[in-house]
Amino acid sequence: MPVLNRIADYAPDMQAWRRHLHQHPELGFDCHQTAAFIAERLRDFGVDEVHEGIATSGIVAIINGSGDGPTIGLRADMDALPINEMTGADYASTVPGKMHACGHDGHVTMLLGAARYLAETRRFSGRVALIFQPAEEEGGGGDVMVREGIMDRFDIAQVYGIHNAPGQALGHFSTNPGPLMASVDTATVRIKGKGGHGAMPHECIDPIVAVVGMVQAVQTIITRNIYALDEVVISVTQIHAGSASNIIPEEAWFCATIRCFNPEVREQIKSRFHQIIEGHASAYQVSADIDYDWGYPATINHAAEAGFAADVASEIAGPAAVNRDAPREMGSEDFSYLLEARPGAYLWLGIGDAAGLHHPAYDFNDEAAPLGASFFARLVERAQPLA
Repeated sequence: MPVLNRIADYAPDMQAWRRHLHQHPELGFDCHQTAAFIAERLRDFGVDEVHEGIATSGIVAIINGSGDGPTIGLRADMDALPINEMTGADYASTVPGKMHACGHDGHVTMLLGAARYLAETRRFSGRVALIFQPAEEEGGGGDVMVREGIMDRFDIAQVYGIHNAPGQALGHFSTNPGPLMASVDTATVRIKGKGGHGAMPHECIDPIVAVVGMVQAVQTIITRNIYALDEVVISVTQIHAGSASNIIPEEAWFCATIRCFNPEVREQIKSRFHQIIEGHASAYQVSADIDYDWGYPATINHAAEAGFAADVASEIAGPAAVNRDAPREMGSEDFSYLLEARPGAYLWLGIGDAAGLHHPAYDFNDEAAPLGASFFARLVERAQPLA
């Protein structure tokens, strides 16, 4: 697994950066300490511009190459998760209830390593835009940065990102030329009937019976409305009703997560969900309030850019360690908004055996950071070579 020699020299520094970030996790858009640490490193590296405060705490930094050309965007997410850490590491989180359980500390470190190399060598034309994004886990920081105009403001022509993959062999890359991760929508349905004594149901309008019918019926969207080869998940994850064994409650509610890859199918699911809930509400004589939260869109790679990224990954890891036809994942990722705005690709980078993402025992493997940094650096040099 060839790592660029200069980046290999950075490995001890990269480990120190990553472990510092791991000890000081921040959530959502409130990544101000993380951003300050990143900005200080970038200025030490001699990058040409550091633009702070985008999407509250995000950063876009610019490195100018050694000739004219377009701007390529590289993105790393910065935020942690509201989880109590259980790694036992001597660099474990110092903030109770917060930890880097998804490896964003590693993502930042990889991009910092690439930034240091690119600022030193500048063996590329055009510019690099380093995008350090808050609020990937919740809040859609990628969407906010796009809506605040980073693509036009910095004239970004294409954009790339990496996510670490525990359980995938260290240094192995995987991607595909189309949908890689699913869209995610959340539906919350609140049902109101008429409460009363459980011994006299004829005097009540039971919202629990309505919830049971609705939960069963929404599953028919998958089996009877969606083409069998269009992957869809509708998972009801919460049902809440009642407070005593002998009382029929006045209200009940349930919540579902809805995931798919095709934007047209996504619209179809939403339409059928409303029709089914409204129809069942009428049949059971209850009222139903639907809060259908339109979340992250599917992460859909652009075919040419995904193929190019896989070629670069092959230089770093070897062709046998790059899966160009990776299976789709039902998880979601707000890098999707950047890919809606510009052509680009998203890849997985294996970190070897580790606890799963979002697990309290998860920890990023520092050996993966030079590999990811080398990928980003070679991507720029290959995409925008000097004349």
